[in-house]
Amino acid sequence: MRQSTLRRTCVALAAVTSLALAATACGGTTKDDVKNDSGAAAASAGKADPKAATKKGLTVGFLPKQVNNPYFTTADKGGEKALAELGEKYKEVGPSSATDTSGQVSYVNTLTQQRVDAMAVSAQDPGALCTALKQAMTNGIKVVTYDSDTNPGCRNAFISQASAEDLGRTEVQLLAEQIGYKGEIAILSAAQTATNQNTWIGFMKEELKDPKYKNVRLVKIAYGNDDAQASFQQTQGLLQEHPNLKGIISPTTVGIKAAAQYLSGSKYKGKVKLTGLGTPNDMRKYVKNGTVDAFELWDPAKLGDLAARTAVALASGQISGKEGETFEAGGTSCTIGKDGVINLGKPTVFDAKNIDRFDF
Repeated sequence: MRQSTLRRTCVALAAVTSLALAATACGGTTKDDVKNDSGAAAASAGKADPKAATKKGLTVGFLPKQVNNPYFTTADKGGEKALAELGEKYKEVGPSSATDTSGQVSYVNTLTQQRVDAMAVSAQDPGALCTALKQAMTNGIKVVTYDSDTNPGCRNAFISQASAEDLGRTEVQLLAEQIGYKGEIAILSAAQTATNQNTWIGFMKEELKDPKYKNVRLVKIAYGNDDAQASFQQTQGLLQEHPNLKGIISPTTVGIKAAAQYLSGSKYKGKVKLTGLGTPNDMRKYVKNGTVDAFELWDPAKLGDLAARTAVALASGQISGKEGETFEAGGTSCTIGKDGVINLGKPTVFDAKNIDRFDF
């Protein structure tokens, strides 16, 4: 993993990942409900013509979990740049809080009323947006989710930042190596309902079942709701509640930065290891001052870029979101996997040796 680089190659997610995403989608549904929703989405997409010309002047609305969040700002700017290159129009709307699910629903309805051609949505909740998104699709609007998915039947395609299994397992591997495969660890997540967070945590737990982690014990999962102050306080609380804690995994850019901020000014600096998902610009000083050894992420700008290009391909009729379809995205051939999932590629591990090569 330490030698991996950010890749533009789009590959289908492994079946186990798609099943995991489906299982966590639309809380309260059964497996049969998920299957039926997935089929409904594919049926509503219509027939694709891979040779169709790319339409110009399309409007694609980006709806992140939270506006003014550095991670989503970077991702959405990647989408904006791609749309400009394709001759399309970009707009961004969204709530100021990462837990304002009703606000996200309202913004979906607003984009539908504005008759955008497509929307790219990072869902705060796997099921809460479904009714509004299905209404958008009924009105002919193409729906792409990115970063955090909904039920497969509530959108045409999902742009996954990396294999959920890779992300969950590698974060455990990184931390275990740093603590010598021994000691208590905790997870500092975002919201309890966040689809992507819960999927990754599921794979973290699976990884921890490996006998090589027999001396590693997960003692707590805390939730900072992607709020810097709350995440800072949750980190403090974890260390007070578990004085023998050896490491923390925070699979959220807001959480890992807040945790690093707390650790760097405390007696735990260098003693309690921290890893997870962060941006190089947020984490650079904490790597250089010895608070953090290594962490990982994908390039969010490329995630937004692929979300935009997928939305345009859908709105142009080149793809419908069905498994096996292929399309060109910025010079790269992408293949749609099970349940309309497209994988951006492998994550990159950042440490003191390579962090200065990246700027996002």
